[in-house]
Amino acid sequence: MALPIDHLFQSLRRNGVARFMEHFFSLYPDTHMKDMTVDAAGPGREIEILGRRVINFGSDSFLGLDRDERVQDAIARGLSRWGTHNGGSRAFTSVRANVEAEEKIAAWLGMEAALIYPSVTLANAGAIPGLVTRSDIIVADEYAHNSIHEGIKIAKANGSRTYTFRHNDADHLEETLKSARPYKHALITIDGVYSMSGQLPPLKDIHRIALDNDAILYVDDAHGTGVLGSHGRGTVYDNLGTYDNLFVIGSLSKAFSCLGGFIGCQADFHRLLKIRSNSYIFGGPVAPCYLEGVCTVVDILMSDEYALLKSRLDANVRHLVTGIEALDLIVLGGLTPIVSFLVGDEEATLRAGWFLFERGYYVQSVTFPAVPYHAGVIRIQVNANHEAGQIDGLLGALKQLRGHVPLPGMQRAA
Repeated sequence: MALPIDHLFQSLRRNGVARFMEHFFSLYPDTHMKDMTVDAAGPGREIEILGRRVINFGSDSFLGLDRDERVQDAIARGLSRWGTHNGGSRAFTSVRANVEAEEKIAAWLGMEAALIYPSVTLANAGAIPGLVTRSDIIVADEYAHNSIHEGIKIAKANGSRTYTFRHNDADHLEETLKSARPYKHALITIDGVYSMSGQLPPLKDIHRIALDNDAILYVDDAHGTGVLGSHGRGTVYDNLGTYDNLFVIGSLSKAFSCLGGFIGCQADFHRLLKIRSNSYIFGGPVAPCYLEGVCTVVDILMSDEYALLKSRLDANVRHLVTGIEALDLIVLGGLTPIVSFLVGDEEATLRAGWFLFERGYYVQSVTFPAVPYHAGVIRIQVNANHEAGQIDGLLGALKQLRGHVPLPGMQRAA
């Protein structure tokens, strides 16, 4: 006899995205390259998947610090000092390493305070609904990160009104704010770097619109943390020259190669967010050993060595982008270590990713619903410790790919 849980399973698998993805997996059982297992990592950017040693162009450890001995040693010292976990909500206690990491992050950013969450996703899920009330509105870029939209759903359930505006369209943002009046406060939520394309928002225009419309700017800069701006501070300060009237969210698990996320804020908001962010109270803390690693990474970012790391990364990005453009492929982004090129059709996108994997290069085949339907891309993430020969090898494989998968080109698009 079927149990209620069996009926639940059947209902969920027929619903929405689950039904689409199950159909997708059945159509492309050998090429979808989702839910894969990495059996070994290193040296450098090598990984082992499905018994193959491949070069990993899917890692967001942009500065290559996951392989840095200083970061590894700091985490090992933290393990010896604190154990595997401090075993309590930060609502009650925080280990000294947590306080030191937040102080270091704030000083590095040039902001008054920083608050660490277990992840960027939990930061957005806790901070966004914690910053608004029933009298307020949230206006989000339609392509803002999934975790922003999930945080907005919680705020909407709590009574806040929510809106979206067309991607990177400052004029549509202003129209949306004006049409949403009256409101007590407004929160504008955007990405500092859009993770699927590597595109940047028009920050100056959006910041001006926020000030002109009694709104506050909330920038998820997870993919800019450590790789853009002076000393890796991200997209905000170098573009705006100020942190006035905004919140900055950053990642500790991408370029930092550690664990967690943070929100940079005014000092007054530091305690307020602790009180109003459920994910901070109930989400559990970052393991203390990783906080020791975070402190070491901040020291590296603030040192003269950062310029060398960044120059290696920038050279690798230029090398890849120039090579892809020479193949007449349509590059999306290219200003950050996230470099995508357009394929279009879902099946062609999956075939392209598998073709490159068979030739020794792991990249990410991104299709609907992560990107619009029939706008699939190959997403390549460049790291500072990729070798020039590895990039040349990938470009050689891309040249071969042109003869096996139909790819739109810049000339045809023009």
